[in-house]
Amino acid sequence: MSEDQIAIVTGAGTGVGRATAIALAKRGWKVAILGRTQATLDETAALCAAGGRVVAHVVDVGRNDQVERAVAAVSAQWGRIDVLVCAAGTNTPQRSIAAVSLEKYHELVDANLHGSFYAARAVLPGMRNRRRGLIVTVVSIAGKKASALSGVGYVVSKFGQGGLTQAINAEENANGIRACAVYPGDIDTPILLKRPNMPPPEARANMLTADDVAACVMLAVDLPERAVIDEIVVRPRI
Repeated sequence: MSEDQIAIVTGAGTGVGRATAIALAKRGWKVAILGRTQATLDETAALCAAGGRVVAHVVDVGRNDQVERAVAAVSAQWGRIDVLVCAAGTNTPQRSIAAVSLEKYHELVDANLHGSFYAARAVLPGMRNRRRGLIVTVVSIAGKKASALSGVGYVVSKFGQGGLTQAINAEENANGIRACAVYPGDIDTPILLKRPNMPPPEARANMLTADDVAACVMLAVDLPERAVIDEIVVRPRI
């Protein structure tokens, strides 16, 4: 890829967002990394080892005003946004419909679903003007089939992200914009700490890694603009 390609990655402080930011930076991209915690964003920037080609913005993606400010700042600094990767997400230990509080339900739907909508909505005008752009959303296998393990709020948010991706393609393909939803199975990332019970090491050893999922994101990024991958489903082999 040309070294003047520009991406925004949400949820870039840890997990798949961090792995994707690193993968893009290694290809010579300019990468704006968004996340809630300055310290973890600083760690990601250091791992990208790309100097001034990485810029960090502390953002709660569940807040539209914060997302819009960050996107505007990146556009002003670098002129445009070629790719948006929505990798921000969370869950809660008390996740069943009987146990989850309304506060926690809204918190995770804001982060997972509304955050993806806000980010996509913010980058789309510039992409439309240039008649090109790609939006990749890291969803979850829970967005294909509900499970009690995932919890109701997480399932609702992930099905919503899948629908958002379909809607973007339905409305924006004619404007030169493509969208891809990546549906991973279990991943060994810090979100496992949100489970009611942490999986044992032997179970985690068989899970996907953040790098595995980032490679799926990069598959969508690397395809020619004439090609659209609507969905990528990736799961552990066993």
